[in-house]
Amino acid sequence: MSDVRLRFAPSPTGYLHVGGARTALFNWLLARKQGGTFILRIEDTDVARSTQESVDAILQGMEWLGLDWDEGPFYQSERFPVYREFVERLLAEGKAYRCYCTPEELEARREQAMREGRKPKYDGTCRDLVTQDADRPFVVRFRAPHEGVTAFDDLIKGRIAFNNEELDDLIIQRSDGTPTYNFVVVIDDATMGITTVIRGDDHINNTPRQILLYEALGYPVPRFAHVPMILGADKTRLSKRHGATSVMAYRDMGFLPEAMVNYLVRLGWSHGDEEIFSRQDLVEKFTIEAVGKSAGVFNPDKLLWLNHHYIKESSPERLAELLVPFLRERGVDPSTGPSLPQVVKTLQERSRTLVEMADGALFYYRSEISYDEEAAAKHLVPGTLPLLASLAEKLDACADFSHSGLEAAFKEFIAEKGIKFGQLGPAVRVSLCGGTASPGIYEVVEALGKDETLRRLRRAVAYLEQ
Repeated sequence: MSDVRLRFAPSPTGYLHVGGARTALFNWLLARKQGGTFILRIEDTDVARSTQESVDAILQGMEWLGLDWDEGPFYQSERFPVYREFVERLLAEGKAYRCYCTPEELEARREQAMREGRKPKYDGTCRDLVTQDADRPFVVRFRAPHEGVTAFDDLIKGRIAFNNEELDDLIIQRSDGTPTYNFVVVIDDATMGITTVIRGDDHINNTPRQILLYEALGYPVPRFAHVPMILGADKTRLSKRHGATSVMAYRDMGFLPEAMVNYLVRLGWSHGDEEIFSRQDLVEKFTIEAVGKSAGVFNPDKLLWLNHHYIKESSPERLAELLVPFLRERGVDPSTGPSLPQVVKTLQERSRTLVEMADGALFYYRSEISYDEEAAAKHLVPGTLPLLASLAEKLDACADFSHSGLEAAFKEFIAEKGIKFGQLGPAVRVSLCGGTASPGIYEVVEALGKDETLRRLRRAVAYLEQ
């Protein structure tokens, strides 16, 4: 295993968002490609908003996508003693200081700076205080350099530079003793030996402050790659108003994990004109440098197209296993009817999601299907009664109920009656499925089996005889 170490560090304040999932995927792919280590860290220092339910949702989403981690999950809430040690070290070395300014004083200075056209940054009132007052509340601030430039070469966006005079003396510990986000991220990444940080580009402005902390602590600065955000169709940041944004919501909507992985990685990364990638393809071909600098636009139709592809390519046995909970949600026990893999096989070409497949499979498992009124009025008419009755007799005598055997039997029956398939097919579909939108007749009859097919045909005959 190489020395390359990457991490995904979500905050457990909600579900695993598709943007977070893509960031996790990019980290995972680079770790796997380079034979490195992928670490999962839960950034739960926001005690008020962090929940175990959100932690579980994140872990569940990662597992569904197949993004296994090598170390962790580590929880920041369990590392507070570590952070305090580093705060004390920076204070002792004069690289941090206690700030006694009250929130009211800071707000008054901020407003004055804005009135005077100055940037509302901390003015350094306590930066060089000699006396310390243990009885007064204080925060701890990092003593940032106010001259020079802090720059880094982003693996996606190229050279980025910040003037240090624009940077604030960052608060690294609040007045209640809890550490702040930018500080703990640096401590965690440094002590965990993270070599490459791939994260959303909303963190770019945090990066110079973090680089200065690395340097003050004497740790090597990792490489940074800031991934552009994901936009909705209206080119605004992807949110609930664009539809589902939770990874697990897509699972519940009947998407396959490989479709989501393929879609997410292509949402910003490209490899020529290729669209379809297996997981192994992605591990071999992915490079962070090939991620685009522009935001990706989430296209639900493209995701549906990919999902349809993977449904068609999957084994009926695997899809049958995934389909069971969707059928049970619809009040169907798939163990009491036709072979589910056989049913799946008839539906794969026409189903874009497992939800569509479950809805399409219902007629197989309903003992008393209801006829679509319009279809029945058009196709279950007196003229089809003798045809359906004769077909039932023909199929009852059929010894070969395979697809080829059934096709031969139907063709022979049509020839005997001197009719065209169009005069028979719709009535058979309505009899067997309840409507005219269904898989191919031979596939349906084969999946239903002889006994159920004959029962449904004879029920339609009885319906016509009423």
